[in-house]
Amino acid sequence: MLENNMTREKLWSNLTAPQLRELAESDATVLLPIGSTEQHGGHLPTGVDYFLADEVCRRTALLADPLPIVVAPPIWCGLAEHHMPFGGTLTLSLNTLHALLRDVCRSILRAGFRHILLVNGHGGNVTALNALVNELTSELSASLAVTSYFTAGSHVIARVLQTQQQIMHACEGETSMALAAFPELVRTAEMAQAVGPAISLQSEDSSPIYHSVPFDSIAPRGVAGDARAATGDKGEQLLDGCATALADLLRAGVWRNGQETS
Repeated sequence: MLENNMTREKLWSNLTAPQLRELAESDATVLLPIGSTEQHGGHLPTGVDYFLADEVCRRTALLADPLPIVVAPPIWCGLAEHHMPFGGTLTLSLNTLHALLRDVCRSILRAGFRHILLVNGHGGNVTALNALVNELTSELSASLAVTSYFTAGSHVIARVLQTQQQIMHACEGETSMALAAFPELVRTAEMAQAVGPAISLQSEDSSPIYHSVPFDSIAPRGVAGDARAATGDKGEQLLDGCATALADLLRAGVWRNGQETS
């Protein structure tokens, strides 16, 4: 999906302050992409998680038309301590992430908007964001919610991918979406080596006890899943499928405390 004038008109950073005030007065929803900057093997750039969260939000804004939607600038850093041994990774403490989200969301609310949906693209953020949305809803007395695009679009992911049922890390899924959205950043010559063990996302781990495990002890190459099966066509299906799922949620209004929008 190529960016066009309609897309740009929905991006916070491309709009003027008067335009944003008008959108706030129309009760527009603000989508706030959040991801991570972390290693993704030898074939994908470190910005994959926030690049993809941002891309899904942009597509959602178009697919949900005519609902008024603004896509805020993406938050490019999250909780990635488990990737630090590889290098190339930036991480925040939980307290810093809390403070960062508090200040960004407060700014959005002070601009006149009333509804913020955080759209996450990094598995390591999931459990923290669920807890932080509870805290921020109370602290800011605002309508906040969070989803991960790969959770909202899980049915599409399971249908499209051939070697896995869910998003892993630098895998068939993430690599396919990267090939669709920013192919010039994919080191295709390295994809033959981009294979690793299958994993579950932290939020879906069924183990009775949780403990911190460095990612290099699980996947020495920094890859979980098999990127060799990735294609740009699969990536387009995944991106549009996840965006459609989010657009459907916005139209239903279910993210606003489980109630229909008026």
